Amino acid sequence: MATVTSAGVSLAPGGELSAQAEAVTESARAVPMLGADVAATLEWAVGVGREAASVGAGDTRGVWELLASVACLDVSAARILEPHLDALSILRQAGTDLSRQDDPWQVAQVGADADSSWGVFAAESADARLQAHRTSAGWVLRGTKPWCSLAGNVSHALVTAFVDDTERRLFAVNMRGPGVQPHRDEWFARGLPHVVSSPVDFVDAVAVPVGDEGWYLSRPGFSWGGMSVAACWWGAACGIARTLSAPAASPRADQVALVHLGTVDAALWAARATLAEAADMVDGRRALEGGERLLAERVRTVVSGAAALTLTEADAALGPAPLVMDREHARRVSDLHLYLRQHHGLRDAARIGRLLASAEP
Repeated sequence: MATVTSAGVSLAPGGELSAQAEAVTESARAVPMLGADVAATLEWAVGVGREAASVGAGDTRGVWELLASVACLDVSAARILEPHLDALSILRQAGTDLSRQDDPWQVAQVGADADSSWGVFAAESADARLQAHRTSAGWVLRGTKPWCSLAGNVSHALVTAFVDDTERRLFAVNMRGPGVQPHRDEWFARGLPHVVSSPVDFVDAVAVPVGDEGWYLSRPGFSWGGMSVAACWWGAACGIARTLSAPAASPRADQVALVHLGTVDAALWAARATLAEAADMVDGRRALEGGERLLAERVRTVVSGAAALTLTEADAALGPAPLVMDREHARRVSDLHLYLRQHHGLRDAARIGRLLASAEP
């Protein structure tokens, strides 16, 4: 499946862990109530973001290994860290470097800087719509944005909004500014209970464009964030898979215990190899040649399948005891179950088929 150690989980076949992943995982261990204390975890994530590389910048394996190692330690922490790093990558792609004191974007109306914590809100729904309007003073957002994770916690967010009937544009928003109203008391999740995703009402909230119209969806790298999420799924599954080793090594273990461990190992090893190859393709720009969207859909389908199988096999191998008596295991299982719902199962598999069917021979 991978070499899972106290330091993290490796994407390399031999189990070598990158220095960055090891350092970040070690720093995560020092955060009191990692994942559960959202404010402390966000502060830690901001620190990680100052040093972490961006996906596509030459060390994508290192970034995904970092995310996987954090997810192996604590799924909620990875769920908090991943969108922050994704937002920083998007801003860098747009030519914004928050660490530069002379960057003119820093003095824009949203007041973001290197200490800002970020979310990325790009979901759409049939019953909610966010519209951007250009006024004499600049852009403002009006309407409701669904599924905004940690909207009540992050200082800033990158938000997609319609500029006309069909075209969307990306905007930076101060989530603590006037006209930004996250919904409250609508999160009843048992998995990721502290990573609240809620609708947000925007009432003439000041917004600063990031990129041109359509840039966010059409830019090279749009699909990278989805594969970063898959790296988190894989790391979380590796954390659950560790629990299968002891029962299989027990003198009382039967053939079935070995089957559970072997089945999970093969699936997670395949997922590891998929992520590693995809990272190399991204850094070598070979993903663009074969279709970046297709690569991302394949990676997410392979990894989500391996993670779902791990959950099923762990339940069968371990029975109910750890789900009700082992707080860490029960939390990790619940967190991963909910996190995996970001994959849409058969619909995403159908998307792969559609991309293949419409491709040139």
